[in-house]
Amino acid sequence: MAIKNYKPTTPARRRTSVVDSSNLTKKKREKSLTTRIKKKSGRNNAGKITVRHRGGGARKIYRQVDFKRFKFGEKAGVEAIEYDPNRNARIALVVYEDKTKSYILAANGMKVGDNVVSDEKKVAIKKGNRMPLEFIPQGSMIYNVELEPGKGGKMARGAGTGIVLQNIEGKYAQLKMPSGEIRLVPKKCLASIGQVSNPEYKLVRWGKAGRTRHKGIKPTVRGKAMNPVDHPHGGGEGSQPIGMKHPKTPWGKPALGVKTRRKIWTDKLIVKRRKKRKK
Repeated sequence: MAIKNYKPTTPARRRTSVVDSSNLTKKKREKSLTTRIKKKSGRNNAGKITVRHRGGGARKIYRQVDFKRFKFGEKAGVEAIEYDPNRNARIALVVYEDKTKSYILAANGMKVGDNVVSDEKKVAIKKGNRMPLEFIPQGSMIYNVELEPGKGGKMARGAGTGIVLQNIEGKYAQLKMPSGEIRLVPKKCLASIGQVSNPEYKLVRWGKAGRTRHKGIKPTVRGKAMNPVDHPHGGGEGSQPIGMKHPKTPWGKPALGVKTRRKIWTDKLIVKRRKKRKK
């Protein structure tokens, strides 16, 4: 895959780029593996907005991706590589020996005709194969990793992401996350070999506001552009600073640089915290 640029016929086209989709082998979805999803526009079951700046966007049909892959020991042939509007990675349509079909996250470099297998014991070290962490060689790149055995893949599912298996110690495997964080995960957890497909996604330039609206993201207004009644940063004449020691949310809570992660039981399994990004 590669990044595709357009001729600058308009100012927006000049800045727009897309991921080349010539590697996709099937344009239409597998109807038996899809379902409709209702838009929530950032609202919870009580109708209150819990996630701001959400709404509108193109209609999407959800592909039922199998993050668990519990059909152990059965070979699956890759029948197609498809686009999924609900995620930035590509998905692969696989057919098992008993003729059942399933969607899985496609590994980078996976192509039609490949065979993949998932098992509780050791299998071949090959892109897309899935097995417990204890059987994977140290230094390997893995994705779609479980946090708890049997719960399905939770980590490294975005386009181009991958986790490095550093070591196996006792009951745990030591993983280096894409963020630089190092954490322990039970060695019985399943993981897929390789890196998630579509790594060029991070290089896409959206070019214009309309493409962001198609994704279901509404415009974000700066707090300093509002009135004092609407935001703590509001008010002032002209281009004034926010007038306080540190940035705040519209409800007065500290923002930007403040730790918001809640303490949970898995904190004891984090060996090294992720590095703070430099501004």
